[in-house]
Amino acid sequence: MTGNDVSAIFGTLSGTGSVYLVNPHGILIGRNGVVSTGGRFVASTLDVANDTFLNAPAIGGTVFTGSSTANVINLGKLMSSGGDVFLISANKVTNAGTIDAPNGNAELAVGSQVRLFTGTDRQVFVDVGSSGTVTNTGTVQAAIINLQAADGNIFALAGHSGALRATGTATRAGHVWLVADTTTATSIVNSGNIDARGAQISARNADGSGGAVDMSGKDVQVGGADVQAKTWNITTGNFIVDTRTAHTLSASLSNGASITVDANGADGQLGATGKGDIAIDASVRWHGTTSLTLDATHSLTVGPHAVLANKGTGSLTLAADTSGFDNGGSVTNLGTIDWSRSTGIVTAFYDMNGSYTPGTVRSNPSWRPAAFSGLVTQVTAYQLVNNLADLNAVSNNLAGIYAMGNRAIEFLDPVSFNSIGTAATPFTGQFDGMGHGGITGLNISGDADTGLFGVIGKTGVVRNLGVYDSTATSSAGPVGLVAGTNYGQMVRVSAFGNVQSTGDTSGVAGGIVGVNRGRVEQSFAGVSVSGAGTVGGLAGTNDGCIDQSIALGTVTGGAQATLGGLVGANNGGINQSYSEDIVRGGVSGGAVVGGLAGRNAGVIRESYSNSTLTPDPGATTGGIAGTNDGRIAANVFWNSESSGASAGVGSGTPVPTSSGLTNAQLGDPASFGPTWDFGPNGTWIASSFGPTLRWLTGR
Repeated sequence: MTGNDVSAIFGTLSGTGSVYLVNPHGILIGRNGVVSTGGRFVASTLDVANDTFLNAPAIGGTVFTGSSTANVINLGKLMSSGGDVFLISANKVTNAGTIDAPNGNAELAVGSQVRLFTGTDRQVFVDVGSSGTVTNTGTVQAAIINLQAADGNIFALAGHSGALRATGTATRAGHVWLVADTTTATSIVNSGNIDARGAQISARNADGSGGAVDMSGKDVQVGGADVQAKTWNITTGNFIVDTRTAHTLSASLSNGASITVDANGADGQLGATGKGDIAIDASVRWHGTTSLTLDATHSLTVGPHAVLANKGTGSLTLAADTSGFDNGGSVTNLGTIDWSRSTGIVTAFYDMNGSYTPGTVRSNPSWRPAAFSGLVTQVTAYQLVNNLADLNAVSNNLAGIYAMGNRAIEFLDPVSFNSIGTAATPFTGQFDGMGHGGITGLNISGDADTGLFGVIGKTGVVRNLGVYDSTATSSAGPVGLVAGTNYGQMVRVSAFGNVQSTGDTSGVAGGIVGVNRGRVEQSFAGVSVSGAGTVGGLAGTNDGCIDQSIALGTVTGGAQATLGGLVGANNGGINQSYSEDIVRGGVSGGAVVGGLAGRNAGVIRESYSNSTLTPDPGATTGGIAGTNDGRIAANVFWNSESSGASAGVGSGTPVPTSSGLTNAQLGDPASFGPTWDFGPNGTWIASSFGPTLRWLTGR
């Protein structure tokens, strides 16, 4: 529009295509006004260049900009049957009527520069804020809804029929955004405010499943809101759970929404300046399976009269110093955490320089850890390990409970590290890597039990941890990249790098652990392991139990060595595990050589070897075991076509010739018999190269 008047629609404007209404003097759709389009309807008081409008760029979107202080106000009905509805202004965008875009997006944005894209996700983004305001007291229904104000304010308030309902389509997930952020060159700053008190917000997908709601601003208020979704994420500076907010959270959790609150200080520094606190001053109680995650970049406090409780299988996470700045972030419970009627878990994280105050905690005496979880207790509080100094500090309290922070510990140049725990003073606590990228670039050497952990004691647990591109070397004692000797539990541990025993034939070396006398479960080794004594791809010697684990590195030994693709010497149990090669010749050298175990004096069940063997001349060699004085079940197999071995066992109790499978047979589930479960939820997944453990694929 080129005149000086407001564009006012009091009647009906309809079209089968798209309608763009650009007027810097303002746009008003009256109470009886109706706009109906088949494509997009765009109403903007910001201008767009003619050539850009006529030839929208393929990359970078269409830029709307200007200095207008006029408003876009809808009091009537805006409908797009096949497209989107976008309302854009630098000052105010208000919807007090209805917006209906069942197959597209409804997006309301304020800013002095706004960028409009085409796609199946959010399409409007504010480049430059204007301290404007977006207000909704009407009804918005669309596949995706986005209210965006950058450094301004968003009011999603309860009107007579006010609601935001994202319904999704086959190509667009149901999603509601309320965003009051400013993006700088180095960070995203929560600079605006969101008032959603009393709002009705729902997000679901076209198939009826729950969608997502995201709110992000300096101050986010949700007390009295009715939020229904599968996930509800709140990002804000500080977050206080008062009585009204507690009722809102409780209701949404009980109605099926898992909630995450991220208090990040709102200054773009993510806790580096000691900001970002959560205070729970009122009780949050819910039933069902949903989870409540409260992440504070500084500290978190549960007030003296507050109760956090779940009845069902829900979980609770209370986290301080979530960005890992060692800022003294603490978790303080002055109230009650009641999980006595829940089988879910409660997890707390606090900075090593901070503190944990447990308060009153009620756990469920019937709780049992899930299989392969490695958990010990229903309620666990972890000190955070964020850097090398923190990792070294673990040795100061070998009975402590630790977790990796939210990012990996990585070194481009190898860093020397002394093993945690010894035979005299083993590690008896818990260390959870949390799957946060692991530890990369360590150089660990010693003359006794050597690894990231020298010795893990009987009560010690290491879980969900990866050690990558690292080296462990021992001149005498057992050596593994993660542990020299394990008497405890190692669960979901992975290792990549090099392990070497430089001593004589008494040396023991394994990819993950030198000597296992405890349990190794669902673990993975892709390590180059070498030594003159007993050498295995996963463990040098196994006197305990190895379950659902894999080795696919290389194993190299001297002329008198005992070598196994998975285990050098097995005196314990191996179940549902396998070895294979990344490159041909995975096991080379040695006097006693086996695809799974060099020497077996224990029990091996439901496992297989796809390792290739290139032993020294005259070596005792078997596709499964070099020597067998123990028991190898009938459901254990080896690659008879490409392993290089002529029998499953080189010496001792033999295995039937039917245990040898060709390359083609390894790719056929029928070859493995009825005890191997390849069902939809079974342990194994078939592949052309041989069975894969389901947990490894994440299915």
